Amino acid sequence: MLKTTKLSLNIVLPLLLVLWCIIAQAATQQEKTPDPFEQNRLLARGVNLGNALEARKEGQMGVVLEDKYFELIKNAGFNSVRIPVRWSAHALPEYPYTIEPAFFDRVDWAVKNTLDRNLRVVLNMHHYRELEENPEKHSKRFLELWQQIAEHYKNYPDSLLLEFLNEPCRKLDAEKWNLLAKQTLNLVRQSNPNRTIVIGPGNWNNLAYLDRLQLPEDDRNIIVTCHYYSPFNFTHQGASWVDADSDQWLGTTWTGTEEQKQDVIKDFDTIDAWAKKNNRPIYIGEFGAYSKADMPSRALWTDFVARQAEERNFNWAYWEFCAGFGIYDRKKNDWNHPLLNALIPPK
Repeated sequence: MLKTTKLSLNIVLPLLLVLWCIIAQAATQQEKTPDPFEQNRLLARGVNLGNALEARKEGQMGVVLEDKYFELIKNAGFNSVRIPVRWSAHALPEYPYTIEPAFFDRVDWAVKNTLDRNLRVVLNMHHYRELEENPEKHSKRFLELWQQIAEHYKNYPDSLLLEFLNEPCRKLDAEKWNLLAKQTLNLVRQSNPNRTIVIGPGNWNNLAYLDRLQLPEDDRNIIVTCHYYSPFNFTHQGASWVDADSDQWLGTTWTGTEEQKQDVIKDFDTIDAWAKKNNRPIYIGEFGAYSKADMPSRALWTDFVARQAEERNFNWAYWEFCAGFGIYDRKKNDWNHPLLNALIPPK
């Protein structure tokens, strides 16, 4: 009888030990996974470092990042920085699609400068035009690029968030984007099981496409992003890259009429209803009005959009820091104060 008991214990105790290890590991894993709503709250008020690292070569779009920019952003009262990056222009065109080490170093410099100032980072893939035009040909390369990015940043703190793709559009339609986003998420989760991920709907992160966005129910560590540039003929008047003749919109104003306000309110109510139905946090990753609009209209619109977002617990990143939409004037070495005050109201 004693021998039988000892034999049973010899079998049961190791099994209990293994079970305890599994439970402890699962508990530790759960503790490490951040709450995406809290992550989104900590993003709070942000700004995009646009027209810099998403150029084919930094400087070609007029902006070269400087150390002082990060300090200016911190001191102005922002909480986070979104860093758009054109990884596709700095990697081999054929397998193994290796990203240039020097470019990784430059992105690391920008990320470190942000994190060192206790600002949170949303790091994305921006302007992969070839993918938008030919998803079938470039999806494998896209995934291989994310394999490298995910491995590279896997040991970074939770204050670094990864955004898979800025404004999926053109031939990368909603259905194809859903599939590619799912594949990318499965891939990134292998090295970053607890990383908060940012994913937006198709058609340029359009709120009207939220209902078409498919996210895995069992992965809640995701923030959903939308971009907001409505009314487009106001925010993009005179913008040379717009397909339409945007010069015909020059002189369009936004004066905060009841009708203009209601248009914004309805759009944000639509986003809010989707967010509550799907229990997902919302990040307005871009919004802004181009510099060819008059400054009083830009400031009024910016203030109204930012406050409407905040009323619904949407956090945001203004587009952008110091170029065509900029809140900072590099020539004057000073803020465009009406815009800055619209985003960060003086206390």
